[in-house]
Amino acid sequence: MGLALKKPDHVAGSAAPAILIASFVAFGGILYGYDTGTIGGILVMKEWLRLFSTGATDADGNPAITASQQSTIVSLLSAGTFFGSLTAAPTGDILGRRIGLIVSCFVFIFGVILQTAATRIPLFVAGRFFAGFGVGLVSALVPLYQSETAPKWIRGTIVGAYQFAITIGLFLAAIVDNGTQGRANTGSYRIPVAIQFAWAIILITGMLLLPETPRYNIKMGRNEKAALSLSRLRKLDVDHPALVEELAEIQANHEYELSLGKATYVDCFKGTLGKRLMTGCLLQGLQQLTGVNFIFYYGTSFFTRSGIGNAFIITVITDVVNVCSTIPGLYMVEKWGRRPMLLWGAIGMFVCQFIVAITGTAEPSGIVANKVLIAFVCVYIFFFASTWGPIAWIVTGELFPLKARAKCLSMTTATNWLLNWAIAYATPYLVNPGAGNANLGSKVFFIWGSFCLVCAFFVYGLIYETKGLSLEQVDELYAKESRAWRSHTFVPSVSFQEVQDISTDRRKSSLADIEAQAGRKRSVAHVDNGMNEKL
Repeated sequence: MGLALKKPDHVAGSAAPAILIASFVAFGGILYGYDTGTIGGILVMKEWLRLFSTGATDADGNPAITASQQSTIVSLLSAGTFFGSLTAAPTGDILGRRIGLIVSCFVFIFGVILQTAATRIPLFVAGRFFAGFGVGLVSALVPLYQSETAPKWIRGTIVGAYQFAITIGLFLAAIVDNGTQGRANTGSYRIPVAIQFAWAIILITGMLLLPETPRYNIKMGRNEKAALSLSRLRKLDVDHPALVEELAEIQANHEYELSLGKATYVDCFKGTLGKRLMTGCLLQGLQQLTGVNFIFYYGTSFFTRSGIGNAFIITVITDVVNVCSTIPGLYMVEKWGRRPMLLWGAIGMFVCQFIVAITGTAEPSGIVANKVLIAFVCVYIFFFASTWGPIAWIVTGELFPLKARAKCLSMTTATNWLLNWAIAYATPYLVNPGAGNANLGSKVFFIWGSFCLVCAFFVYGLIYETKGLSLEQVDELYAKESRAWRSHTFVPSVSFQEVQDISTDRRKSSLADIEAQAGRKRSVAHVDNGMNEKL
């Protein structure tokens, strides 16, 4: 295994256009990350609290908001993203992946307008919901677009770039919040909110120039457009043998999947497709239950209550760690693979979470405890950002056949946002002091750490190794291998173009049986050709 990520010698054309296009689309992650990260700082800004407080005060008599208001404001974004991600399936299938992303940005812009104009909680919350709806659409459509355009040998790194963009968005949010929090006017919170217009406009402008994915065009029966799109992505002529072969295999695989039945929402829960959907939903749900968004939603206020001096600076530090740690993950996912990265990431997070929980429980608000808290939160973020952060999006982007990909991806992404909402809503009640609250403080890390241990067992039992496989070969993997822990030994052998010519009831025959029939047919044809040559 070499150190460099380079195009295999047998692969024709250039990967540069596909890499550049899919990497640009990852810019959608900045919308996600920035919108997620900015709220934590805004909720503790003095000017925002002066305007939006409804009479509550903190221990020093300063304006404040209640735990109920805090959970509503933070979690409404996640509620919007939940419904947005579910809407991504019909949006992506009807309008297309490209136009769907453009529409998503306009929905997001509407939400930003409401938040910028707001001076009371109801309008601000409405803006959070619509911005979240747009982010939900983007969060499902970006990995879908990337996985359908990227070359298989670097697909993991490209789709993982979406998570890298999320971390950059979180980092930018922390920088902007820290830069404006001292302003004595509404610019302290309006500037961080309004900057989001720029991210949406950049993505809209780029998507107007980019092609639709070839797999979507195949799905819609637009074979000529699919060839032109793939030609642009691979930098090959439309009649180049390698391009013709790749396009034919995509089409044959899609027709094979359609021959097995339709892809209604009910069908998504049946057979091996149902297993893949369950895997994707559990993966995205567990990504949230590792507790990472506890840090990014409530880190500033949590660090403040823990007695840490400049909580804004600590938040910036955690965001820097988040950005930098994602880079080695993008490299290693194509070198080491999906399964081992997720497994060791879960174990590392488990250890860090329990160290923070035990230390914080033994010595709450002590100097040593605070140093341990900061250090191991940063180490925990390293493990998350290099493994579960990007790889959850990579794996779900690879799991599903073309006929059901948009529907299944929208449901896995909705699961992510559903758990995101639940954590955002429940955390103030779990962590904050006061009547009716659990006041767990650092003990909440026992909860996140326990889920990290569950993550490790989940990866061993259900995550298949898909490194180096095309999306069509992933279909073959799930059709042939029933045990995830043996998936690393799988070698693809099916040509869906040959399978396409076999006349049989495909609903009653396994892919292995159909492949065997294709092999026998190929052998007979070879023998017949040999006899004809002798004659």
